[in-house]
Amino acid sequence: MQEPEETGPGSLPPEKHSEFAHRVMRRQARLSIGVAIVFGILLLGMPLFNLYAPKLAATQVGGFTLTWLILGVLFFPITWFLSSYFVKASNKIESECADWRKILEDES
Repeated sequence: MQEPEETGPGSLPPEKHSEFAHRVMRRQARLSIGVAIVFGILLLGMPLFNLYAPKLAATQVGGFTLTWLILGVLFFPITWFLSSYFVKASNKIESECADWRKILEDES
């Protein structure tokens, strides 16, 4: 009779533990850096937008200047969207980690 095969990270051969952890951390780091870059571009882009396109930044949109519309009205929904995307993508990585064999085969 065959023993049931385990499918969690604890069933990895010892030499694969660090490889598995490294691959998961690399995927999570890639996600974190990507979201941070988008947020940084938005954050640092606004002063540059005001500096290099002052007439466009002063355009009236719905009673606000374009700058204040982005900073005062749209900045929080954009931040919420980025946060939501990060959490969903991070959860997806974690759920895929449950199938460790697939990860090791895909990234080999």
